[in-house]
Amino acid sequence: VQLVESGGGLVQAGGSLRLSCVVSGLTFDDDDYAVGWFRQAPGEERRKGISGTRKSEGRTFYTHSSRGRFTVSSDNTGSTTYLQIDDLRPDDTAKYFCALTRRLFNYVTRWPDRHIYDYWGQGTQVTVSS
Repeated sequence: VQLVESGGGLVQAGGSLRLSCVVSGLTFDDDDYAVGWFRQAPGEERRKGISGTRKSEGRTFYTHSSRGRFTVSSDNTGSTTYLQIDDLRPDDTAKYFCALTRRLFNYVTRWPDRHIYDYWGQGTQVTVSS
């Protein structure tokens, strides 16, 4: 399984970006999995969860802080997941990652835990200028 993010860049505060995450390598048996979005700001040791989407349910979970400005969607095939970020702020500056997991037990509460994700993309950098 491979994940590739794109869409990052330099943007002014108040602007918007749409990040993409293309998932490949899944098999016919992969009828259920989840994709999460995370970010890691400069100087921070760990990646923090933004959202998690379980494929079979089509439901996306957000943190309290990400709800509202961050919106997840996917294309018709489900192979590409998008993260729309609106009203960007300088503290949104970070490297953004998507990740995939098949470990779905209690996903509704575990989705922000980066340790349950087995596959990660290389990340895409978002820099917001003030």
